[in-house]
Amino acid sequence: MAEDINRTSAVEVAMLRTPRHLFLRGAGQAYADETVYAKTDARGPSISAAPQARIVAMMLEQLALRPGQRVMEVGASAGYNAALLAAIVGDAGRVVTIEANEDLVEQARTNLAAADITTVDVVHGDGAFGYAEGAPYDRIVATADAHETPAAWLEQLAPGGRLVVPLRLRGAASRSIIFERYEGGWRDQGSELAAFMPLRGIGDDAGRLVPLTPHQDVVLQVHNDQDVDAAALAGVLETERRKIWIDVFFPPKVPYEWMDLWLACRLDNAIMQMNVQPTAVEHGVVTPMFGWGAMATTRGADLAYLTTRPTPTRPDGSRLYEVGVIGHGPRGWDLAHHVSEEIRTWDATYRSGSVHFEIPDAPVQADPSVGRFVLARPRHPITVTWK
Repeated sequence: MAEDINRTSAVEVAMLRTPRHLFLRGAGQAYADETVYAKTDARGPSISAAPQARIVAMMLEQLALRPGQRVMEVGASAGYNAALLAAIVGDAGRVVTIEANEDLVEQARTNLAAADITTVDVVHGDGAFGYAEGAPYDRIVATADAHETPAAWLEQLAPGGRLVVPLRLRGAASRSIIFERYEGGWRDQGSELAAFMPLRGIGDDAGRLVPLTPHQDVVLQVHNDQDVDAAALAGVLETERRKIWIDVFFPPKVPYEWMDLWLACRLDNAIMQMNVQPTAVEHGVVTPMFGWGAMATTRGADLAYLTTRPTPTRPDGSRLYEVGVIGHGPRGWDLAHHVSEEIRTWDATYRSGSVHFEIPDAPVQADPSVGRFVLARPRHPITVTWK
């Protein structure tokens, strides 16, 4: 496990005592702080995975588990997370874990039996419906990205209970959010940057991939709430490159998560991940923000994506990184300019504030001029507010 995880004693003991290799088959891979993929579909993409150890620990901390509690988990995968939940709630507690894939259900049951864990019920079903037979639950946790919080999860939570759910808010912006009940709905008690495999079943939120180069070494990850015309974008990276430096700076290793969320809320087509292979960078096709790529957005035949450049070294030996936007396409300059202005607005007005999430019982009016956004959902819209 990674050494930099901040854990309470209960989480630490559970992670130290639970034999991860029994669930993930192969101690070398099992104990590395990396995602371990448990299943792929017939076309190759992964549809089930065990998250990095630090993400597992983070979500266990978000749950604030206590001995004797009843817990429902959505997304059993190989059963490892359910084993950790069981270790913390103890023999007086109970864990129900739901898995949509029948073969993974059998694998989880086999793994839990091998680890001599008897307080976990592995249920085959669509996690979006929850499991009413075991309700009410003191804690509910999802280990798959959901676009909307299913009503069943809220209904099956006990009074005073806590829900931890990785929500894909808009485009590529996802966070693991703690929700607790208050008089007017559900309010967050903290959130962390996190992204998981999409929820399957009736809540399926799987997106698609749009290649931007013939060699497919630059690919957009497009979500269901985004409109991307693959044909219109063909050859977009071969058009003139327009670059804007924004005069917005970040220290090294400081995440861009809140800037990305602001762009996700403000841009018409939100943001999406532009995944890049090293060959595309080496050949000068793109100059992304990170080694994996950058956040991007599109508008018709135009593309804009984020980049950075280091400032000169300061007297104390440190340096900052300036954010820039690169535009391509017939009106790529206009799109890049629009993105850059949104980043400047966030930096000047909202960067020093905090962000809050709610699932209100009654409709709330959006007011972007004061940093309040309402993300549309069929039943449970999400309010995102900068304060």
